[in-house]
Amino acid sequence: MKTNGARFLESLNIPFELREYEVDPEDLSAVTVARKVGMPPEQVFKTLLTTGGPGSYVFAVIPGDAELDFKKLARAASLRKAEMVPLKEVQPLTGYIRGGVTIFGARKAYPVFVDETVILFDQISVSAGARGTQMILSPDDYLRAARALEVPVNTADLTKAVHAAEAHA
Repeated sequence: MKTNGARFLESLNIPFELREYEVDPEDLSAVTVARKVGMPPEQVFKTLLTTGGPGSYVFAVIPGDAELDFKKLARAASLRKAEMVPLKEVQPLTGYIRGGVTIFGARKAYPVFVDETVILFDQISVSAGARGTQMILSPDDYLRAARALEVPVNTADLTKAVHAAEAHA
């Protein structure tokens, strides 16, 4: 399915692959999506809309198997604090529903903060803008397309540290 996200990348002549998968509305986790598109969870990046207060929004793009560290995001984005935007506000603000949020083709372009691990991979997967469709592209192309949105785009350490005990669980 051709999405706004896919159309945006095409308009920039950025190569990508669309991968469709069966959606389970009860399990929209990035780890499940990764399994369905045949990629490791750390290469499937989820796009989260966060807020630093009224009228202040930023996208945080992090690996599917990681948890966003709000303090790190607030520091990177020069915000006093950061928190998730309430789910009911995500669609009015972005035009996308949970499980289908992407920075490309959103109603409004917000600053983008991408976890620094993005550069470790040849390819990453991000939502194409609809549940059940992922875009596979190089991290460089993703960042180049993000910069074309004409908003600040930064990479930073955005995820919570995994404790050794949890890593071996």
